[in-house]
Amino acid sequence: MTQIRNIFFLALLFVAQMAFAQMANPVTVKSSIKETSDKEAVISFDANIDMGWHMYSTQVVEDGPTPTTINVETISGAKLDGPLQTKAKPIQKFEEMFGANVFFFERTATFLQKLTLTGGKYKVAGYLEYGACNDKSCIPPSRTEFSFEGETKADASANEEESQPEEEKAEEVEEAVESTDSVAADSLSEVAATVTDEGLWAPVIDQLQAFENKSTTNNSLWQIFLLGILGGLVALITPCVWPIIPMTVSFFLKRSGDQKKGIRDAIIYGISIVVIYLALGLIVTAIFGASALNALSTNAIFNIFFFLLLVVFAASFFGAFELQLPASWSTAVDSKAEKTGGLLSIFLMAFTLTLVSFSCTGPIIGFLLVEVSTTGTILAPAIGMLGFALALALPFTLFAIFPSWLKQMPKSGGWMNTVKVVLGFVELFFALKFLSVADLAYGWHILDRETFLALWIALALLLAIYLMGFLKFPHDDDDRHIGVTRFFLALISLAFAIYMIPGLWGAPLKAISAFSPPMSTQDFNLQPSEVKVQSNDYDLGMQLAKQNHKPVIIDFTGYGCVNCRKMEAAVWTNPEVTDLLSNEYVLIQLFVDDKTPLPETITVNENGQERKLRTVGDKWSYLQSSKFGANAQPFYVLIDNEGNPLSASYSFDEEVDHYLKFLKNGLEAYK
Repeated sequence: MTQIRNIFFLALLFVAQMAFAQMANPVTVKSSIKETSDKEAVISFDANIDMGWHMYSTQVVEDGPTPTTINVETISGAKLDGPLQTKAKPIQKFEEMFGANVFFFERTATFLQKLTLTGGKYKVAGYLEYGACNDKSCIPPSRTEFSFEGETKADASANEEESQPEEEKAEEVEEAVESTDSVAADSLSEVAATVTDEGLWAPVIDQLQAFENKSTTNNSLWQIFLLGILGGLVALITPCVWPIIPMTVSFFLKRSGDQKKGIRDAIIYGISIVVIYLALGLIVTAIFGASALNALSTNAIFNIFFFLLLVVFAASFFGAFELQLPASWSTAVDSKAEKTGGLLSIFLMAFTLTLVSFSCTGPIIGFLLVEVSTTGTILAPAIGMLGFALALALPFTLFAIFPSWLKQMPKSGGWMNTVKVVLGFVELFFALKFLSVADLAYGWHILDRETFLALWIALALLLAIYLMGFLKFPHDDDDRHIGVTRFFLALISLAFAIYMIPGLWGAPLKAISAFSPPMSTQDFNLQPSEVKVQSNDYDLGMQLAKQNHKPVIIDFTGYGCVNCRKMEAAVWTNPEVTDLLSNEYVLIQLFVDDKTPLPETITVNENGQERKLRTVGDKWSYLQSSKFGANAQPFYVLIDNEGNPLSASYSFDEEVDHYLKFLKNGLEAYK
């Protein structure tokens, strides 16, 4: 029972421990060499991996993620002794997307490469290549350059013959690469173009950031604020808050003996409520950070947790138990309020209200924080709590200013328990939404679109039956009288259930498309459409766009990108999305893990460091980071024929309506 009573604070603690940041460089690798004897040395690669990310091991999985490999470009006076090894055993997990087990490390990893020193001076240089992913995206194959040289006392003559073939092998490898390049030279002639020229490759990071700020922050924060106000208004009419309003206002008016002083105290009381809940929002904001909030929206573990949390809240509203904080907390605060005076006394009274009303407000606050935390906006929890607190505190202030209004307040009664039960149904509706996200992430297929709609239809019908008085919960009274308000609410719920029924056979149901699983999970799909990719080369695709006078959408993707495949399966299969991508845009799809070698290595300067582009994937990865300031996939950006952005970028979000809005905004900007 103690765990149930503290479920909300345990939820925040869980979120704090599990939150992770989507960093641009989630893996940091440091290399070092140690001579274990005159004839042996070991190169050590020590990796630090950000929370929530995993770095793949050395095992090669067919059509799987990028493994960790060592690539030696220069070696003399030494030779490799066996393959790259791991110091610890990697985690093994079956990934349904790859259809095989994958091997990876979390938090730290160490890779070891043994060398046999042939005597005298030695030199070895090259790079370690690796891949890393989290639950939301993958970075393109990354590299850490290394170069070591030294001298040993071992006799070089004994191993001279062994050293020479190693150099010859390096030359043979280079010749083989050149041979491969010549075969692919025709198809890659444009790919080998210089990437430092202005024009199509010119950075547009500032322009893209301006779109991001304009298109997301202002609108979303206003929506979150309004959602918070709605939550506060709902909390007002619960049994834990509504009866307290007249008692509290009367207390302030009688306590002072002066109406003006009573009004002042009530205003301070309302401000104290705002401060308390705003502080809660700021704490959540500080715990999450900016990018981790965005990652929550698609993280399977968090969505399963939120599903269970909302089910617990719903059970509480139905009357299975009450979410109560320890009574000693409110008693201690109330006792402290009586002993103190002035502003501190009023603030402690407001804090007492927060603790006493937790059984009703806790699930509402929890639901609000869950919703706003998955928007990806860093100020979302604080803004949401501000709206909630203002709506909750306003009546205390207004009734103190206009005490005659107290007589017109509806009396407490069974209707308030009805409000709680209705909220319980709402919690279940949204709980299924979070379970659906996890189901899509893991590919369980236990909550496909038909199943999801069937459950929502059942909930809507049960809600209608409850509102009509045919279904009772533990704290409901026996009054068979049904008011007009309940009747109309029951009618709306019944109509909602009927509206969703055609969706079982494939109706689009646009009113709830933002909550239901994508149409691709629907078994009834007579004519699945296919998106046409016009080019897999940036420069050639831009030429095609100029010739056809069309805007461009660039899809930065990867062969091993799980979430890229999810977007293609869940969003691109929508008929309207397919039509826009195939007919209104020139779709350029760039694979950042494409291993096709470039005709010649290209050296670029990135963040003050020299970087060598050896493969086609390297080039597209550099394009994404240098021009658009991003390096995670999937990443979609809309540009005109000159390479200038048309709107904010788009990453992993399976809401079809959001993607359609993204595409349509780009078309409007282009025209």
